[in-house]
Amino acid sequence: MATNEISVPEERIDSVVDDVKETAQQQTPSEARVDDLPVAQSDAAEPAAHSEAVDFSDEEAALAADASDLDLGEEEDEGEDGDSSKEIASRSELDLGSKTKAELVELLARSLEEKPVQTLRGEVEAIKVAFYKLHRNESEAARKQFAEAGGDPEAFEAPADVAEARLKDLVGEYRRKRDAFLATIEEDREANLKTKLAIIEELKALVGGSETVGQTFNAFRELQQRWRDAGPVPVANVKDLWETYNHHVENFYSYIKINKELRDLDLRKNYEVKLLLCEEAEALLLEPSIIVAFHKLQKLHDQWRETGPVAAEFKESVWERFREASGRINRQHQTHFDEIKEEQKKNLDLKTELCEQVEALSKEPLTSRKEWNKASDRLLEIQKVWKTIGFAPRKNNTRVYERFRTASDAFFAAKREYYNGLKGEMDHNLELKNEICLAAEALAASDDWRKTSDELIALQKRWKEIGPVPRRHSDAVWKRFRAACDAFFERKNNHFSGVEGGYKENLERKRALLAAAEAKGFEGITFDDIKEFQRQWSEIGYVPIKQKESVAKQYKELVDKMFTTLRGGEQQRSMERFRNRVSDLKTGGDKRLRSERERLFNKVKQLEGDIATLENNIGFFGRSKNAEAMIAGVREKIARTRGEMAEIIEKIKLIDAEEQQ
Repeated sequence: MATNEISVPEERIDSVVDDVKETAQQQTPSEARVDDLPVAQSDAAEPAAHSEAVDFSDEEAALAADASDLDLGEEEDEGEDGDSSKEIASRSELDLGSKTKAELVELLARSLEEKPVQTLRGEVEAIKVAFYKLHRNESEAARKQFAEAGGDPEAFEAPADVAEARLKDLVGEYRRKRDAFLATIEEDREANLKTKLAIIEELKALVGGSETVGQTFNAFRELQQRWRDAGPVPVANVKDLWETYNHHVENFYSYIKINKELRDLDLRKNYEVKLLLCEEAEALLLEPSIIVAFHKLQKLHDQWRETGPVAAEFKESVWERFREASGRINRQHQTHFDEIKEEQKKNLDLKTELCEQVEALSKEPLTSRKEWNKASDRLLEIQKVWKTIGFAPRKNNTRVYERFRTASDAFFAAKREYYNGLKGEMDHNLELKNEICLAAEALAASDDWRKTSDELIALQKRWKEIGPVPRRHSDAVWKRFRAACDAFFERKNNHFSGVEGGYKENLERKRALLAAAEAKGFEGITFDDIKEFQRQWSEIGYVPIKQKESVAKQYKELVDKMFTTLRGGEQQRSMERFRNRVSDLKTGGDKRLRSERERLFNKVKQLEGDIATLENNIGFFGRSKNAEAMIAGVREKIARTRGEMAEIIEKIKLIDAEEQQ
């Protein structure tokens, strides 16, 4: 029976990556009050050059790995059990995340020496992608350093990479070995073809021979075994060769029909073999993987062709049974890939729509920093949506990604051009802020506490209204202004430190405020309630220095409880909304419910990978400046990610419970 093979759609496997959002926001010093000190903040200027968009390093690495001089020079293979090489590659990638470029190259070199070349395609693909992800990250870091040193990012040229050159040499060696292996296979198939043609000639010679029937039949069985032992032949010869062989087998059976006992025995054995093949084909209908079932079915068909004829009364029925099972598996196989193709078409439509949205966004006439930041946020949301959409058809996938990336780059190029045009304005802002620094420094030694406090507050308001300054001057001018303000308020604080009466009253008021909040409880608390509590606390003023730390600690613990209760309530509401969504999905059919579960499960795997990456990155911070602050930030992000993962796991459990009902 002829079968039509369906090629498995080839797509890249994207590891999930962090979204990097531009956070260049102008921060200004808080207003100093008579009874409080200003808190240090930074004064940002231009937007950061390389923190503009969602990270597409996986796509970029895959594109780099598909470069012409790295092409493996072959069509995608399929594994022994029906696994495509891309699926093999994705499994290999799970073990490559912690390796350096040098280790990846060494791994490839060792595999080329120790493993059969026909088993390496998936591993080579995975190593290429992992290598170019690291390579691209290094290039981007070097480009950023080059730009921060005053260089033009467009003029940056990455230095020669010895590891990359070695990788390309090894890929070339893999291609040569693979070509030699394929040439050997082709030679073997030609040799097998000659062997089988010779067997056919010997089979023809049996008919009309002078030996006894028993001898002839033994010779026939020996030829059958030799035919089975001979390997595959060139694809172009398979059909004609088998038909010729089968024809002469039928002739042989017709020739020896005079010995009915021997003939019937052989036909019965063939019938038993074919019944077993029918059972194996029917068992494949229960195989969870339709790809595995399809490829195993092809092997059963090969065995069917190699098995001789059966008695005429069973011929039609046994074939019909085998054909029915084969047809059902083939239909499932076809339906499986039809669904994949349909899903990919929908993904292409969604991605095309996102491309159009970004292209429209890049053409909007934006005239202020506020408008640009709002548009940037919109683009970042679009990019995040993009990352949630699966692959488009292979012939369109790269093209639609490049269209999306080009539109995104055009937007951020226009944004950079806009900020470059603000340079003159920012230089003027720097002059104004230097003038404010001079005024603050002149007031720092004043003993007129009330008047000077008001004047410094007014200067701080003016500071906030001026706008950003060039990034290279931002920290220095801010620290200068802050130092002048701090000098005055520290003197003022020292002056009033002996005024204890009002401070004791403030202490009692703050304790009363804490007690009232505790007594009221936090059930149903809102964000506005917390803000109001914080406002009341701030308005009370200083307390005696000896009690300052303890009462501040009580205040912090209470506010933390408020926020914990608030977040817990929000989480419960979120789960309730999801529970309603699950009910809606179940109404729409089990398929939608399973699809939602699969999406959530994939999200958990992505978050697990994110956590592993973040934990791995902590080890690198020990050698960097300000390591403690960066490690604290990463640990906070890990905690948030674990919380998100726990919530998703609860949702998966909810779906599982719903499916069991």
